[in-house]
Amino acid sequence: PAARGYRRLDTAVDTYFPVLDGLQDDKDGIERQVFSGDTAAAERIYLLSQEVIDVLHTTTHLNRLTQRLGNGATKYAIPGELQAYLDDVTDHLTRVLAESAELREALSQILNVNSTLVAQRQNEDMKKISGWAAILFAPTLIGAIYGMNFDVMPELHWAVGYPMALGLMLGLGIVLYTVFKKKKWM
Repeated sequence: PAARGYRRLDTAVDTYFPVLDGLQDDKDGIERQVFSGDTAAAERIYLLSQEVIDVLHTTTHLNRLTQRLGNGATKYAIPGELQAYLDDVTDHLTRVLAESAELREALSQILNVNSTLVAQRQNEDMKKISGWAAILFAPTLIGAIYGMNFDVMPELHWAVGYPMALGLMLGLGIVLYTVFKKKKWM
């Protein structure tokens, strides 16, 4: 009966390897998704991390069980053949724990890369928004100055004063757009 129990335990632990292969495939898919710029990658990273944590918790409990069985095997003089089964289970559990920990660390790094890429995209968006705000601010400023109803401004009484103000607004907007385009903000 003890041999059957150890054998079942070994079989149960061996079923973790296909699970780890599937988790590894999912991690590889997430890496491709992150580097392709897909914004939905963070949710997949969190879901896969939860699955990896579940595997880690389960195998940690199984590892404690095999340690207790190993302690009992030495205490109660279990035959060497059964001890070999237990050693095999322990070896497999050690591999599963190591691979799961590596997956968890890799997912953590992927999440950091994803966060960096998202921040970089947001930074680019903020540059564009700031550039357009500056371009739109220049005509607003000129219009606000000319809209103050001063009589001492000589341009107000010129025939070309209004077209000059419009030209100044347009010219300043074009200059700002050109500067921002050269700096790759647009």
